[in-house]
Amino acid sequence: MAGFDENLVREYFELNGFLVRQLHKYQVHSRRKRDEEEIDLLVQNPAWKPSEQKPGFQLFANDLPLIRRAIVAVMGWHTSRLTPSMLKSGSKIHDFLRKEVIEVANEFFSGYEDFTPEGETGKEGLMRVLVLPSLPTSDPLRSESIKQLQEHGVDAILTFPSILENLLHKVETNLSYQKSDLLQIIRLLKIYDMVKSPQGELFELERLSRPKR
Repeated sequence: MAGFDENLVREYFELNGFLVRQLHKYQVHSRRKRDEEEIDLLVQNPAWKPSEQKPGFQLFANDLPLIRRAIVAVMGWHTSRLTPSMLKSGSKIHDFLRKEVIEVANEFFSGYEDFTPEGETGKEGLMRVLVLPSLPTSDPLRSESIKQLQEHGVDAILTFPSILENLLHKVETNLSYQKSDLLQIIRLLKIYDMVKSPQGELFELERLSRPKR
């Protein structure tokens, strides 16, 4: 399922105007991953412009124009409930944030004229984005989870419900997405009324979890 999850995230960024690079098409099981293999996706926003406004920690579609470039790790724990203890034991979270991995990611962006100086990270340079199924909906679990993620070095998170909501909103039934099996399936599901609109109950929990601005 890892490949499907990454493809879902890739389609999300591409549909929102980002350039996306997937560094490898294989899974590593029998050996320790090399630094570049800890990176699921690299994304670059060619339309990014400097702004005093900053993206929130939990990203939604309206935050995307504020993102310049990012290293993305995808955690497809769809059947598991996220808890602070899970974050503590999640080695992949720690691995994709290692200094060596960030340095590798920076090298891939070094050809851009507006490249951020080496070693500079954060919300104006290379963001570290973690894609998760969801955050806990109530405190103190929610606050503790966010605190742990930030302490590990995560700059922002995306949730799968938010990604799916955006894809459902953007896919148009009068277009044929022959170049994307995923988007074409979403289109057909919408045509035959087999999925609810983003205003339906499927995304109500996600909407209630959004921080007020």
